[in-house]
Amino acid sequence: MFIDTHAHLTSGEFDTDRSEVIRRALDAGVSAIVNPATGLDDSRRAIELAQKEYCVHACVGVHPHEAAGAGEEVLRGVEDLCTQPKVVAIGEIGLDFHYDLAPRDVQERVFSAQLGIAARHDLPVIIHTRDAMGETVRIVREALERFPLWRSRAAAPGSRFPAPRGVFHCFPGDPAKAWELINLGFSVSLPGIVTFKNPGHAADVAREVSAEHLLLETDSPYLAPVPHRGTRNEPSRLPLIAARIAELQHLAVDDIARTTAYGAYRMFGVGSPGKPVFVYRLKDSLYINLTIRCNADCVFCDRKGEAVIKGHNLRIEREPGAREVIDAIGDPLRYDEIVFCGYGEPTIRLDVLKEVAAAVKSRGGKTRLNTDGHGNVINRRNIVPELAGLIDAVSISLNSTDPAQYGALMRIDGEKFFAAMVEFAREAVRLLPRVVLTIVDLNDVDREKARRFVEEEIGATFYMRPFF
Repeated sequence: MFIDTHAHLTSGEFDTDRSEVIRRALDAGVSAIVNPATGLDDSRRAIELAQKEYCVHACVGVHPHEAAGAGEEVLRGVEDLCTQPKVVAIGEIGLDFHYDLAPRDVQERVFSAQLGIAARHDLPVIIHTRDAMGETVRIVREALERFPLWRSRAAAPGSRFPAPRGVFHCFPGDPAKAWELINLGFSVSLPGIVTFKNPGHAADVAREVSAEHLLLETDSPYLAPVPHRGTRNEPSRLPLIAARIAELQHLAVDDIARTTAYGAYRMFGVGSPGKPVFVYRLKDSLYINLTIRCNADCVFCDRKGEAVIKGHNLRIEREPGAREVIDAIGDPLRYDEIVFCGYGEPTIRLDVLKEVAAAVKSRGGKTRLNTDGHGNVINRRNIVPELAGLIDAVSISLNSTDPAQYGALMRIDGEKFFAAMVEFAREAVRLLPRVVLTIVDLNDVDREKARRFVEEEIGATFYMRPFF
């Protein structure tokens, strides 16, 4: 199901058929709609609509176009409304130096004040910025310094990552700016512009920013996607935007729908995280989540927190048996490959792994193992010969060529486990058809040294995976 995180359903353009617009959205698979407000009166209308329509959720706030009329009384009114049921964010707020419908210093004051309201109530924000990105980010950074615990109460128990602080809607920047905002705890959302023939930076952002940091929006009644460009937009057209983002991400539309819906859940509390799964599909591959146990505790891994991948909840409460997994796979030829990969280390359950892999291979399927390369230590023997004939490809987490850094990143004995991983990798190159060693794209890791080590010393393929 899709979630439209930005649709102005309280706009006058929907006065004649608002209920029908909402029904069309539901029929199109849009399960929830977040309605941002433009001022105090619109905030009240948004709350009223949300209380009437179960799928609509309200925001309260003053748009920069309306900032000139936002004195202390209006701002107090916004703060009073933010505690109402079904209010999920402060927004739409920000700066607009393109139209300059309010003095710039007034826009900045009102924006800063509303960030303070959001922080005091631990709510996310929906930010509008046009021709004012530098000033917008400066004010956001100032708010983060004033309110360092903003959104701390909304974080998942045990998670290493804070709850998102907000979204830059209709994001106008390039991928580098998007990643800067992501590192500040924000998401970015893309409307129908991404479908246009000349989408500006939108297509680059959709291509280069991980789906986990993207939200879907229509910005209805504005910015209708192709082939409806130039007409009144509405939430039922959200799947067209998702389809274009999926194309640019090389994912299935279902992957984008599920991942962005989970992003909306983290942001606004809309929807649910879904039940834990031990098999999950990404595009044309099926992944097997055998365990959530691991011998390592990587600093970039949220195994002990949310344990979600592309919207799939992997926090299983019990480990599946081999027969359960085999039955869940069904015909392995329906998939490009069967991948042993979850939020735990698959070789901890080596016997189950081998039984499932044997069943897949007996039916003509392809298999891949994603591992930290510690299987020999875990099982106290060289297990690679046992994988020969069962595993077609193995992806090993190299993480760093420096044993000390390797140990610090994975929170293990670096000297011992780095040597074990290298031994496992060399043996895999000798016995298995395809071997890939990966590192996470972290600033402190020497990428070029890692590439040379993998290609020249191990004889494997090098891959750098993004740090989400």
